Amino acid sequence: MIYVFDTSSIRSLQHFYPSVFKTIWDGLDGLVQRQNLISTREVWNELGRQNVSADVLAWAKQNKQIFTTPNAAELQFVAQILQIKHFQSLIGEQQRLKGTPVADPFVIACAKIKGGTVVTEEQLKPNAAKIPNVCAHFKVPCIDLEKFMQQQGWTF
Repeated sequence: MIYVFDTSSIRSLQHFYPSVFKTIWDGLDGLVQRQNLISTREVWNELGRQNVSADVLAWAKQNKQIFTTPNAAELQFVAQILQIKHFQSLIGEQQRLKGTPVADPFVIACAKIKGGTVVTEEQLKPNAAKIPNVCAHFKVPCIDLEKFMQQQGWTF
């Protein structure tokens, strides 16, 4: 099983201090080594612009290989997502004007093309252009960090 992490879920890992929740971090490292946990270059770019704990930033730097560059099929799928007028708002006006990174369509495309599951803290909202809504539309599995940890069988 491949899990494609969104920025929100990587950022949420900062609530699990490595010195206390060592099992989580060991589990994440194991998934990275087996190439079952990936993300996209755009998530890496977003992390660099957000307020993220030193622990999470260090982990991301140590595992920079998970932040993949989109391949041609992924880029084509991003274009397919953005052909739907409603989903064009995945890229906000400020992001367009300032040219800031936008990871959402790339995370979804990565999961779709690689047969993975998106892990995000965004919630499904009726008629919204949120990751879970786009995933539901394109039949891409989408879960949050808690469900991801449950699927791993991690308990504390």
